[in-house]
This record gives sequence, C-alpha cells and structure tokens, in this order.
Amino acid sequence: METVGEQSSDEALLAAHMDGHPSAFPTLVERYRPELYGFLCRFIGSRTAAEDVFQDTFLQIHLSAASFDMTRVFRPWLYTIAANKARDWYRKERLRRGVSLQTPIGEDGDGELIDLMAARVDQPATPLTTREESELVNRAVDALSPLHREIIVLAYFQRMNYQQIAEILGIPLGTVKSRLHAAVAAFAERWRRGRKDRENPIA
Repeated sequence: METVGEQSSDEALLAAHMDGHPSAFPTLVERYRPELYGFLCRFIGSRTAAEDVFQDTFLQIHLSAASFDMTRVFRPWLYTIAANKARDWYRKERLRRGVSLQTPIGEDGDGELIDLMAARVDQPATPLTTREESELVNRAVDALSPLHREIIVLAYFQRMNYQQIAEILGIPLGTVKSRLHAAVAAFAERWRRGRKDRENPIA
C-alpha cells in the first residue's frame, strides 16, 4: 500500500482512503479542520453548530467518496458539500436566530465579521462608538438573505475566486458576479438606512 501523509495531495488522500488506508481520511479531516470550521462558523454563527455541520460534511465525503471524479480538485467539492449542509442547518434555524457578526475571524481570532462589513461602506461624518457600529452592522447583515451572506463569506473570508464560487454554489459565473455585487450593495444600503434611523429617531 502506498505511503500517504501530510505531503500527500487531497486527491491522493481520498484515493488512499477508498483503498483502505487507515490514516488517510483522518489526515484529510485534520488538514481542513481550521479552514472549513472557520468558514462554517462565519456562515452559521455558532461554533457548536459549525462543529456538527463539519462532522456531517466529512461523513458525506466518506459516503460519497466513490462518486468523486479524481480528475477534479477536491477542495471545491468539499466546499460544495459544506455549503449545502450549512444551508440545510440555516433553513432549520433561521426563524430562531440570525448569524452572529461577533464570530471571530482570522488565524488568531482577533477580528470579527463586522470588521469586513464596516470596510465596505462609506464612513460616517460623525464617528460611531464601537458598540453603536456593531449594532448597526449586526442588523444590516442579519437582514441579508442567506444567498447574499454565503457569497460574501466565500469571497471575502475564504478568498475564493469567481470560478470556485460558481462551482461551489452551482451557479453561472455571471451570476456569481452579479450576486456578490448585489450582496455588498444590499448591506451598504441597510447599513446607511440603519444609521439614518439612529441619527433621526422618530419622536
């Protein structure tokens, strides 16, 4: 049996797993744990739920391994499954809670989704406190549709290009571009509306 390890490609690890190599699948899981778990945390907004969806994703990978085309790249296929699992979770939970913007991001967990969103809109003439800004951004992003939220996470956090996003979401390239543009525009509009309401409360 061919030796596999940390230097093996994703595709080689999956193939080795299918051939019965005992360490191949655990190696693949641990390779993607930080990255994929981070993606799920950002999209779902719950560390506990993200862990559950992470496990469900790799269970599906295990069950569907034989259907994977080894001439293709593993990562987009993984994210396609993860995104579908996250959507399933979100459909069940969307009436109970919104995605939290306080979910840590970055390698050291020293940033938040609010940092990204705040950078996508014009800065106000009158500075807001951190708490006020957090509240406005929370409301703006919670009001976005799941479609807009997921594409922002894939593009800005996972740094995926248009082609990769198109493959993961199963949509045409042109739709990716238009949807991402619409997502950023929708956020900006909701953020500005929220700030205007704060500055001019109804008496």
